Amino acid sequence: MGPLGKVLAVTSGKGGVGKTFVSANLAAALAKRGHKVLVLDADLGLANLDVVLNLYPKVTLHDVFTGKAKLEEAIVRAPGGFSVLLAGSGMVEYSRLTPNVRNDFLQIMTGLLPYYDIVLLDTGAGISDVVLFAVSLASEVLVVATPEPTSLTDAYATIKVLVGEQQRRVIRMVVNQTARMGDGRAITTQLQQVLDRFVVSKPGDKVRLVHMGDIPADPSVRQAVMRRQLLLQSVPGCPASLAISQLAGKLEETLISKPG
Repeated sequence: MGPLGKVLAVTSGKGGVGKTFVSANLAAALAKRGHKVLVLDADLGLANLDVVLNLYPKVTLHDVFTGKAKLEEAIVRAPGGFSVLLAGSGMVEYSRLTPNVRNDFLQIMTGLLPYYDIVLLDTGAGISDVVLFAVSLASEVLVVATPEPTSLTDAYATIKVLVGEQQRRVIRMVVNQTARMGDGRAITTQLQQVLDRFVVSKPGDKVRLVHMGDIPADPSVRQAVMRRQLLLQSVPGCPASLAISQLAGKLEETLISKPG
């Protein structure tokens, strides 16, 4: 099955870069623009979207997979006006991509798509087979990185795999926790140069990294995360909130306005 329209995978090479924070607040920003948005916690082994949103779901993806509940029973309304499908942490049997997991996942995705303008997949970090399978279902990929060397090294490794295994030619990138204006663009340009040099593709078949924006280092972010609140709701005017709203605007142009 090829990539599904209007599905955006939010992924990262390394954990701890703010991927789930970006997914949740981006969903709130898109919902504020009038879109029907669902975030699916695709980190089946170490789910934490529920923690970020301060939700205590009675029914999770695990219950749907095991036949204990219907898909619609597991969809929860989140603060911020969007819907979520939470995975339930410690789903060890779903940390590897078996044929069952693959089929269950596909069934759920095809069941969701008709009802939403955009589905965000908050994937696990890294390049495990479950993460790569989740990403393969998305028409667009947003890689979240920070300016730290370890994050950038892992982001490059992830991008290289997505290019090699999924033949992706356009990968979008957002740089979180930047210290100065323009840091993220410079980082994206550096990664692009490394890709041009070392990731071999056919002549004229260039891989394009698209810099979607920076989210500045902002003390409000940590406060919101510690309080388990959406930044866009608790401090809508702070620099990081404004950056996420801008990111939503760019994604709206490229992802939602396209037919599909």
